[in-house]
This record gives sequence, structure tokens and C-alpha cells, in this order.
Amino acid sequence: MLTIFGRSDNSFCDRVSRRSFLRIGALGVGAGALTLSDVMRAEARANTRSRHKAVIHVFLGGGPPHQDMWEIKTDAPKEIRGEFKPISTKVPGLQIGEVFTRIAGMMDKFAVIRSVYGCQDRHDAVQCLTGWPFGSLSALGGRPSIGAAVSKLQGPVYASVPPFVGLAARTQHMPWSDPGQIGFLGPAYSPFKPDGEGLANMKLNGITLDRLGDRRQLLASFDKLRRDIDATGVFDGLDTFTQQALDVLTSSRLLEALDISKEEARVRERYGDGKPYQYQYDGAPTVNDQLLIARRLVEAGVRVVTLTFGRWDSHGQNFALVRDHGGKLDQGLTALVSDLDERGMLDDVTVIAWGEFGRTPKINNGAGRDHWPQVSCAILAGGGMRTGQAIGSTNRLGEVPKDRPVHTQEVVATLYHNLGLDPTTTTITDPAGRPQYLVERPPIRELL
Repeated sequence: MLTIFGRSDNSFCDRVSRRSFLRIGALGVGAGALTLSDVMRAEARANTRSRHKAVIHVFLGGGPPHQDMWEIKTDAPKEIRGEFKPISTKVPGLQIGEVFTRIAGMMDKFAVIRSVYGCQDRHDAVQCLTGWPFGSLSALGGRPSIGAAVSKLQGPVYASVPPFVGLAARTQHMPWSDPGQIGFLGPAYSPFKPDGEGLANMKLNGITLDRLGDRRQLLASFDKLRRDIDATGVFDGLDTFTQQALDVLTSSRLLEALDISKEEARVRERYGDGKPYQYQYDGAPTVNDQLLIARRLVEAGVRVVTLTFGRWDSHGQNFALVRDHGGKLDQGLTALVSDLDERGMLDDVTVIAWGEFGRTPKINNGAGRDHWPQVSCAILAGGGMRTGQAIGSTNRLGEVPKDRPVHTQEVVATLYHNLGLDPTTTTITDPAGRPQYLVERPPIRELL
């Protein structure tokens, strides 16, 4: 625990020193300690907890095989059908792949989309995180991701908690760990990344609260000069970073949320840790623990959390990979959705898991499936949506959408809608002074 020492005469009306509250890692009260969970429970009892909308975006980097997960092709030839069998779910008449036994048991809480189209043959998260193809508005800096747009339009729930957090650690193929680009919005709307470097930057390294206050006053003394001499808006972004840094340093809320050791053992066991990591190569590990961190971050006030789960680029050993990654995803997603439901948060939090494209219908000589941008898939939960359904289908061989094609922008539009933003009317002004719509397609009507 790191304590930030401040003035002893700076106290609250109950004579408790402010010094006692400014601790990173816990909120100190006498000899005991209040964890974030304690604070949340107290807020819930007092009915003061913020009921903000949020999205937990799980990127399945590499491209998951649609026909081995949510729509098993039992009538296709063997070289297309693969090893998996369909299993029944809690929703009568709805079947999914045999790997996902836990999801099958609570299918009423999930919705699967079997007919996602509009994908590019590119190994990156850009389209999933923005709804737009790579290169859109590149001359202006690119399209902002959902997290950046929400940061701009809705801002933080609490000053000390960033509205947009990217959990993915750097992968060897770096586009798979992209938390979401800022696009033309600029650095003031970047995601907070709590990796090793990010956590190091949150430590005071011996600076007392008194000195921190002096620095805040010194920075404030330059504000008028900055505004007088700066016509570019650069200092506005710097001011945002400075304020956020100071807010985070003097609050334990964010650090508490990132520390899953504060959770009960039974909760951590429900999620699992995704180990041993298999088939990772140049991609992400199966980070079940980050799903728990995501729930804690949302509970602490974050609006958008992004993470990358596994490496799904199955050019070889596709079926072994799906058994490994799919089984761990099955555990993590059901733990997350059950957890949110038990805490009364599920209607306010949308969970989505999807990748950049699908996989080829025909199995290659290495028992793998190759890139197939013609159709992909997604699974969603929460957000007040009408779950317990499968939307769309592909043809007999799983090559192209057949019934109810769903464009990638419709999926992203649904996320914006669940966050309380109308994607059909909401715009953000670009650097050229033109209003830009978040996306150009409406939300998925079947889910609303």
C-alpha cells in the first residue's frame, strides 16, 4: 500500500484527517481498510452508485471459425463440416458448438450472430472497434474507436477514473493488442493502459500530497498564458492529461479495481486464469482474469473496456485450438455474465466477443482453416438486449450469409445504442469542421 502524506490540518467535518483517506491500494479508516468492493456495497445500500452504461469489448484476435462455434454445419461434406457436433441449449431449438457447454446452459442470457459481413481481410481490430474499414478518414487521422468517441461525448463517470481503458498487453503482432484508436479526436481521448509502464506512472515516487498540491497551483498559474499563446488546441489536451493524472494519483478507486486479489477466491475461481496458455505464438494469451478486471473496472466507473482474448488465427490445428480457446472463453464469458447479473449490472453493461473475420469453409491439409472475410460471427450479452436468440445464418457450406445478413456497422451501432448514444443522429466534428456520424447503419433491430 502506498500512502500519500498531506497536511494534518486538512480534515473533514468529522475531524478525520484527509491524510487517512488518500491511500493508493486501499481507503484507510482507522486500523481497518475499505476495499473497492466495500465502497461499492456501501454505495449500493445508500442508493448512490452511478448506473452508467458500459461496454466490455472482447476481441478474438486472429479471426475465430464461425462454423465451429455458433453454427455447426452438420449437412456439409466432411472436408467442410469438421470435428464438432452441435449441442442443445437452454433456448428450445437453438444449438451451438459442443465446446460451449456453459454458454449452452445459460443461452437465454446470450445472443449469437451467425451472419456478420463487411469484414476486411486484415489482421487488426480497427473494424471491430470503430465499425469502419481500415484507412477511413486517414487524411484526418482516422475514425475514432468506440472508447475514444464515448470519452469525447460522455466523459468520465468519476474524475479519478478514465472512461476508456485498454487492458491488452503488447502482442508480437501489435495490431492484435490495439485497445482502440483515437482517430481524429486527438490524444486527450486516448485509452488508459494499465500495463507495467502505466502502473509505474501512477506512483508518486516520494512526492508528498503537499508538493503535489503546489505543482497543481504552479500549473494553474500558467493556464492564462497557455490560452493566450496557444491557437492550436494542443494545450487543451495537455491540460486533460495533467488533470487526469492528478485525479488518479489522489484516488484509490482505479488501483483497487485493477487488483483482483481483493476479490473473493470463489469469484476468481469461477472466472479462471486461462492457463496454461496454448497456441499463443505472436498473439494474446487466453486472459480469463482480464474479464474479471473488466467487470471491476466497469463497477468502478469505466465506460468502455477493451481486451484481446487468445490468438484465433488457426491455419493449422484449428480444432485443437478451438477446444482450448473455446473452452476457456466459455468459462470466462459465463462467469462474467453471471457475475454482472448477480450484481444487478447486466442490463447496463454490454458484453461482446468477436474477431476481424471468419475462417474458410474447407479444411486445409494442416487441419486448419484460413482467412475468410466473406462472413464472420459474434456473441453478445447484457445491455438490456433481447437475448436468447440466434440472428442470421449462412448457406449450407458456411460460405456466405443466407438469412438476415448483419453488417459490422450494425453491430457497432448496437453498442453505441446500448451506451445511450443514438448512432443515427449523433455526430462528432472532425478537424475540418464537418460533422461525422459514429456509423452509417442502424442498430440490430432484433436485439432492441
